[in-house]
Amino acid sequence: MIKFQVTILGCGSAMPTTLHNPSSQLVDVNEKLFMIDCGEGTQLQMRKYKARMSKLHSIFISHLHGDHVFGLPGLLATLSLLGRTADLNIYAHKEMDLFLDPFIKYFGNQFSYKINLIPLEPHNFQQIFENNSIRVFSFPLKHRIFTNGFLFEEKESPRHIKREMIDFYNIPFRQIRDIKLGADFVDGDGKLIKNEILTTPPAPSRKYAYCSDTAYSPEIIPFIRNVDVLYHEATFAEADAVRAQETFHSTARQAAEIARAANVKKLIIGHFSSRYTELTRLLDEARSVFENTHLAVEGLKIEL
Repeated sequence: MIKFQVTILGCGSAMPTTLHNPSSQLVDVNEKLFMIDCGEGTQLQMRKYKARMSKLHSIFISHLHGDHVFGLPGLLATLSLLGRTADLNIYAHKEMDLFLDPFIKYFGNQFSYKINLIPLEPHNFQQIFENNSIRVFSFPLKHRIFTNGFLFEEKESPRHIKREMIDFYNIPFRQIRDIKLGADFVDGDGKLIKNEILTTPPAPSRKYAYCSDTAYSPEIIPFIRNVDVLYHEATFAEADAVRAQETFHSTARQAAEIARAANVKKLIIGHFSSRYTELTRLLDEARSVFENTHLAVEGLKIEL
């Protein structure tokens, strides 16, 4: 089974505090790092939690509020100082060029690599990336500006061939790969051996969904249904539900209602407002609806 791990680099909201860094996460799939959001100080968090910048593959930006992008200029410059040569793809809304172009024009002739901006579709569910291990999808959230969530879905692994079947039917090595991919086998006597006799099903594909920032939005449920882990913003406590509605954010309880309706296995809540120095109330409110809820905290590693 390949590595599939999420590291929380920051889980605070817009107002800086000494308790939490702004939003950023790393998704490590098969030793490739995919960054989600890049709040101020993200590169320092990577250093702190020993994430190798040389493994950074792509960056996914949910939306263009400062607490999700202000870490980009420093990180991009550091990657050049480290001698990166591979292109870096940044998936973001097309308005990102208004933020990045002046920076790249001023410093870009010194960069050791090329930056590619790949625009997100703000209205629809769509696949935006694929390699041999995963597919990444974006989908619309409900916020004050165009905002997208992201779904990381492990590709289905091949079926497991039974060792005793290889020996019993004298299956040639050259045919094992096809059988793992679902092919039947014809033995030396011309008898067809069905694939389900020779193999066992693969482990279910693992899925991780990221939803920040967003108001309470049941419309996202089809996109995140049955995921192994859901990260959902919980900026406010229920007592501040009116403020949450005004700012297009969610309460911890609303995040839990989404998790329960989507039948997810585990909920991680984050993007905490600076008004809360103690987060137990948020956790308790969420757990009253969805028991398997956990608080995001910088340095937390989530194994899928």
